[in-house]
Amino acid sequence: MIGSRFIGQRIARALCAWVLLFVISAGTYAQESRWLDDYKKPVGLTYNAQARLQASYLWRGLYCGAMNVQGSANVGYGGLYLDMWWNIGTEDWTFKHFQPEVDLTLGFSRWGIDIYALYIHNFKHGFFDMSYYGSGRNALEVGARYTVSSKLPLSILWATRFTDTDSYINAAGDTVHAYSSYAEISYTWHLPSGFSLYGAIGMTPWKSLYTGYQGGAALQNVEVRLRKDWDMGNRCGMMVQGQIAVNPSAAVNVINLNATVGVYLK
Repeated sequence: MIGSRFIGQRIARALCAWVLLFVISAGTYAQESRWLDDYKKPVGLTYNAQARLQASYLWRGLYCGAMNVQGSANVGYGGLYLDMWWNIGTEDWTFKHFQPEVDLTLGFSRWGIDIYALYIHNFKHGFFDMSYYGSGRNALEVGARYTVSSKLPLSILWATRFTDTDSYINAAGDTVHAYSSYAEISYTWHLPSGFSLYGAIGMTPWKSLYTGYQGGAALQNVEVRLRKDWDMGNRCGMMVQGQIAVNPSAAVNVINLNATVGVYLK
């Protein structure tokens, strides 16, 4: 156990160092070439919204439920933004149990860097009550994402949970705060005729909720999405998407397929 956690920590430190070096190098290059420095400076009040119907609720390699309706609304000013995301879906295809969820995000996004704090609410307990253990508990996550530019849409994400209930009992019987973390690198290829292809690889660097608090570092998510967009006026659009996600560390639901149709205000 100690060995696997030590290896996970070594991997996490190496990833952090690599990400830091990558950001510094990209920033230095951006000063020399406008090719990377193409971020739009937020001016005034910004807003967007979307709604989707999905066959499955997939998140970071985890199968979280069957058919669902998801939506979000985002308002921002000068790079500071507030986002509300919601999900209403069934746990499985028997449609006997539904699992509503609302996520609130406060973040700041500039120069390709997005730093955020995310509150996850599952309606089994009161708002901002994060004292309960077990499935369906509320949680707090802090994360950062760096995207090189629209011309080089390589993105790197690191996210960590800071909720006390994100913990497990070790062999000595002690409660260990897991600080469940997820690291991901992704890339989007923009294709002709409104098509785009998205690929991502994600891992958890140590024992965490992503692996059911078992084992150590694990490859958590390998996914590909093919998407088609249609413009409906200057600010509205429609999309359809197919997705395949593989979770090599999962005991069940190793391979998951998903289909999505949605509309959005951009």
